[in-house]
Amino acid sequence: MSASAPVPADPMLSYRAIENLIARYAELVDDGDFAGLAVLLADATFTGSGEPVSGREAIERMFQDTLIVYADGTPRTQHVTTNVAIEVDEQAGTAVSRSYVTVLQALPGLPLQPVAAGRYRDRFRRRDGQWHFAERRVSINLIGDVSRHLRQAAAQR
Repeated sequence: MSASAPVPADPMLSYRAIENLIARYAELVDDGDFAGLAVLLADATFTGSGEPVSGREAIERMFQDTLIVYADGTPRTQHVTTNVAIEVDEQAGTAVSRSYVTVLQALPGLPLQPVAAGRYRDRFRRRDGQWHFAERRVSINLIGDVSRHLRQAAAQR
């Protein structure tokens, strides 16, 4: 290997960094920190139930327009991410992951319950030695009572 050739990063460090990005997303949603989500997803395209969204302002607005936030500043949810599978291409500085998500919610008058479950399909890019989201695709295939979680569902109630 020549002195000028880049040395690939340690794969285990890459896996851990990507797992941390996935966990950070859940924390930010559950904290109601939509500005933080916009920073986390700044270089990504987010696709949920609507049209794909890109850019900090558009992503922050999409979360604000979609999720109900309560007096404590949170949506009163816990996003549980499981079955995380990550594939890293160290040479290309790219990675993909797939995982399951279960969204739990509890409120006064609403006992703790799963309100949605589905899958995340993510792409990541390494830039300047740091991993970043490039794409997050959310597919929710099991839906419970989201009337206290999603603005659109609340409006239909």
